[in-house]
Amino acid sequence: MSEEPSEVDRFLALVAATREGDISLTAIQAGLLVAAKLDIARDSRSFARKLGIAHSLVLRELNALAERQGMLEIVKRDQKTMRLHYILPPSSSR
Repeated sequence: MSEEPSEVDRFLALVAATREGDISLTAIQAGLLVAAKLDIARDSRSFARKLGIAHSLVLRELNALAERQGMLEIVKRDQKTMRLHYILPPSSSR
């Protein structure tokens, strides 16, 4: 009898697959891409909280991804909370 994979297992499997598709991605970067695709988190603070990662690490990885053409787009910056809101570009296949 097989069990359905948990949501966490599914997320981790998708992160691993994303990293296999682009070995230059860090685990956090791949997680950000998967989270955006699955609509798990669309801002840096929510992603950090849900995964138990320091927000400063998420900000660093998110900015690195935004610098890479076509990976994701930062659509809003909250100066007070440092929260970054992001989306996947429409042409993204990730």
